[in-house]
This record gives sequence, structure tokens and C-alpha cells, in this order.
Amino acid sequence: MAVLKVTFTKTRRDKLAQVLWVLNWVSVVTGVTLFSLGLFLKVEIEKRRELMSKEIDSVPNMLICVGLTACAINFLGGKICYDCVDTTKFLRWKLLMLPYIICTFFFTFCILVGALMCYSMRNDLEESLFLGLRDAMRYYKDTDTPGRCYIKRTMDMLQMQFQCCGNGGYRDWFHIQWISNRYLDMTNSEVVERLWSNVEGKYLTNGVPFSCCGLHSPRPCIQHQITNNSAHYHYDYQKEELNLNRRGCRQALLEHYTQIMQSIGLIVLIIWLFEVSVLTGVRYLQTAMENVLRLGDPDSESDGWLLENSIADTARYNFNIIKNLGKCYQVDDDPNIDVPRTSQQAQENVPIKEIPVAR
Repeated sequence: MAVLKVTFTKTRRDKLAQVLWVLNWVSVVTGVTLFSLGLFLKVEIEKRRELMSKEIDSVPNMLICVGLTACAINFLGGKICYDCVDTTKFLRWKLLMLPYIICTFFFTFCILVGALMCYSMRNDLEESLFLGLRDAMRYYKDTDTPGRCYIKRTMDMLQMQFQCCGNGGYRDWFHIQWISNRYLDMTNSEVVERLWSNVEGKYLTNGVPFSCCGLHSPRPCIQHQITNNSAHYHYDYQKEELNLNRRGCRQALLEHYTQIMQSIGLIVLIIWLFEVSVLTGVRYLQTAMENVLRLGDPDSESDGWLLENSIADTARYNFNIIKNLGKCYQVDDDPNIDVPRTSQQAQENVPIKEIPVAR
């Protein structure tokens, strides 16, 4: 029994083919959209590649590939649907229709996977940002080291643009030396004592870079001796709101990328639903046109369906095909196939030649 069988008249078949022709061209536009979204996400990630410990390119690369594939598949689908208005033109595509539908089915599945990957990318991104920001803060002072000379500028621009500070918060700067040794006065006893008091010989302070200062604070920025109340007038760091950015940069970047990926995931999910509806229409058109050819009358009514048999029968049929794939190459069991023949048996099988008699 066919699944979701629908009867089509000649007029309904022609209208279905025309509508699918238009929808396939719309799908070409959606393919360009997928390509653009993947390219946009790739550019956004590349902007802050220095702040990530590993590459997060699987989602944008997949969207780019799926978008290009969508343009090619839907362009071909538009041509097929346009020719399905005429029965004689449909004969050109009859053998290609089923492989085309199967390929389109797997293509729509890839779109769904891409949408789900947009929502599952957060954990990998968070780990990459944590390790990348940690290393960037360590290299903040290395402005004279090749390959690291731009890290300070990158971190400062990040903290000012996203109004964040540190990896998880401003206190992260207390545990690393972010001031280069070239700017330390080694003749100052306080500086030397601070260096000697640290096990690793680092100059640690309870201060943060200037880029951590809040842009909208009414008070001049307090970036040094943050936890020392006596160092500043009318100041209590435990009670009043500090004029530093409280949010960590990892959280800020994670929220930024999560918002982008959720928006892209929603768009991709809508595109997937659209592609599924187009694929369903193409399947109905294919089965309806094949039934017209069986009837032999182009103007007659014909049935279209999604599956010719029930889902269970279709699954069982395909399973049997897969199960019997290798049987055509098997040799029938013969108990004597490996038994060598004796010389007597060989002589018995040799044809006897007749000796001609002289007359």
C-alpha cells in the first residue's frame, strides 16, 4: 500500500511542475544564503584567531560546502521540473530522477546536521577561548618578541570593544606578569623585592591594563593597587562598584559567537524545512509522471506517492537488497570441487577416437 497517495490530473501535474521550478530557483538563492552565512562565520572566527587555541572551522566550512552544493543541485532540479511539464521531455530525466531524489535527500540531511552543529559548537568554542585567552594574557608583555608583538594590541582592543577584562574576570591579571621587564626600574627596592618574593621571579601586582577601565565610569580609572583602600581617596573596593569591566572576555566572546551561531542555526533550520518541502514535491511529481508513462495517456489522471509500499515493507526490501549484495559472487557448494581426479577418472573422461578402417 502506497504511503500518502495523491491523485493528480493533467492540470495539477503541470501546476506542480511549475511551482517546483520556481521553488528550486528560490532554493538556489537559499544556497547562496548558506554560503554567505558560512563565509561570514568564518571571517568572524578569523578576526580573533589569535585568541583561540585551536581551529573552529568545521561549522563554517560545512555551511560553505553545503551552500555551493545547494546551488548546483537546485539548479539541476529546476531544469528537471521545467521539463516535467512535457511527457516526452520527462523521458530524458526518467532514469536520473530517483538518483537525484536520493542525493537531494542526503543533501537535506547535511543541512540539518549543519543546523545542529551551530547549536553544539559552544563547548568546543568555550574551551578554545579559555586556553587561547590564557596564552594571550601571558604573552601580553612580549611586545618585542616576533610573533607576539601584536598580542597586546589585540587584547586591548578586545577588552575595550567588548567591555570585558581578563579571561574570567579582572582578577586574572593579578596572577600573571603583564608588565614587561624593560619598563621596570630595577634600581627601585620595592620592584626588586617584589621580584624576589615570587617563586618564579615574576613581577605580580594587583593591577590591570588600562583597557580594562569602564568607558562609562564617572570616576577616573583605578587600575593599580585595586585592592588597596588606602592608596586611593574615598575608596573601598569591597563595597563600591569598581570602575573596571567586571565581565570576563571569555564570557563576552562566548555570548557574541553564541548569538551569531544561534541566528545562523535558526536560518539554516528554516532552509532545511524549505528544502524538505521541495524534495517532497519532486517525489510526488516523479511518481505521478512515471504512472502517466505506464498508462500511456499523457492527459489521464495518475497517482503520486512518497513510498510505493509501506515504511516497513520498504525497509525490509532495502535490507534484503543489502543482505544479498554479495551472494551473486558466491560459488555454489560442490563437495568435489577441491578433490583431485585420479588418472583412471581422467582417462575415462577422455573421448575415444575411432580408428579408420582401410577399405
